[in-house]
Amino acid sequence: MRKLFLLLTLITLPAFMVQAKTLDARASYLWSSDKNQAMASLSVAPTYNTRAGLVARYVKDMRDYSFGRLKDPIYSVYLPLLFQFELLDIELTPFYYFEHNADNPSYQDAYAYGGTFALTMLMENDQVNDIYTRARLGASYARQQGTLFTKDAAPENTDYAQAAYFLQLSHSLFRAYRLEATGAAFQYPDGITGVTAFRGVLNQQDLVALQTLDITRDLRKYALGGRFVRMWAESGSTLYIGYSFTENYTADPDHSFIIGNSFPLVKNVFFDMAYNHIETTSHKNKRDIFYLGLGTSF
Repeated sequence: MRKLFLLLTLITLPAFMVQAKTLDARASYLWSSDKNQAMASLSVAPTYNTRAGLVARYVKDMRDYSFGRLKDPIYSVYLPLLFQFELLDIELTPFYYFEHNADNPSYQDAYAYGGTFALTMLMENDQVNDIYTRARLGASYARQQGTLFTKDAAPENTDYAQAAYFLQLSHSLFRAYRLEATGAAFQYPDGITGVTAFRGVLNQQDLVALQTLDITRDLRKYALGGRFVRMWAESGSTLYIGYSFTENYTADPDHSFIIGNSFPLVKNVFFDMAYNHIETTSHKNKRDIFYLGLGTSF
């Protein structure tokens, strides 16, 4: 599976780039008291209704988990594919996490792979008044090698599977406002009863992206979120605020509040910045996350 993913990456994207009609590039940096992340992406549109990309991510996780720290950086790659039709968009994003060495000989080295599949359907299309409603329905699956911790047993080096199912609704008004809502549920085919932690590298955001910038490895139960976006079509600027609530199996529930702004710097160059405050319901754990992004189109 790992070799197949890397082979597809090496073959598919260069083939698309040769035929590309447009090319988008983006870089971003995220930091907090216990994590740093850098991302770079490149996407091309070989045809009018097809887009393919390659995303690379670096994460330095300094958080103190119950099993210790993940001392080495974590590297992952993604191959997003988008097929656009008149009333339906189809998304497929396989991903792979490179092997992360364990500093404790009791734990095995960790890696992960998986993918997300989503359908976006146009539910309302009022072109006269610029009112649009879209529904995005999808599922994700991932499998990661790592170490499982439970209440009544010794740590177990194992492969662990996860699945997630999500529904996202988006309602746009007059090219000026957009309302978004997201709900997600998580499933663990290998069992979740009694699990207290899993030492792995997978960021749960790869299964379902919610209204948070957080990089989390806690095993989720369900999540709800929403976002309000104010758009200025003439300038291409947006201002957004968002909220999400997440119930976890291996951590306290948490609230996430996010505010951000994106705007053009010069022609075809956009800048994005955001601030994210996360707080558990017990108020014992509070985190502030900052984000900067830069994108361009050719």
